Amino acid sequence: MKELLLHACCAPCLIYPLERLKEKGFEVTGLFYNPNIHPFSEYKNRMQAVKNFSATVNILIEYPEYNPKEFFRAVNLREAYQVRCSICWSERLAKTAKAAKEKGFDCFSTTLLVSPYQNQEVLKKIGKDISIETGIDFYYEDFRPGFKESHDKAHKLGIYCQKYCGCIYSEIEKHEKSKIKILPNPK
Repeated sequence: MKELLLHACCAPCLIYPLERLKEKGFEVTGLFYNPNIHPFSEYKNRMQAVKNFSATVNILIEYPEYNPKEFFRAVNLREAYQVRCSICWSERLAKTAKAAKEKGFDCFSTTLLVSPYQNQEVLKKIGKDISIETGIDFYYEDFRPGFKESHDKAHKLGIYCQKYCGCIYSEIEKHEKSKIKILPNPK
């Protein structure tokens, strides 16, 4: 049985990938490493949701120290949507791969692969590049077919579901989009 370290971005996105990986015979441990999440209250909500969910499905999750400075240093002056997202994904997957290698896992992956809002091809490339750099296999699977199912289950189970990707920039973009929808069209 292969041991896989799974980066977990949030509880709703953990549901389907965890089910699939277990079906495929993986022994899964999670890693909740998300220095991008802002503000701290949002981070705590997401972390608590992962803790609650992981207890119900009996999966061990590791929780490295929350250090948003890592995220801000990495994306400083590179906050544009696709640029910062690629940097953020790289940071989180590199940390996961490093932890997987140090702890003797066979491979690593991420729940980010379940989201239809993330660039699947870029995530796959980042994972493969980090795999080459670290010498630990990246397990790729397009988990997006299970996104709706995961989130429906999360709602049914009363699991906290966030309203934006996680970083301050995605929260700002969410609010900017909602302003566009509610403001009258100036003439």
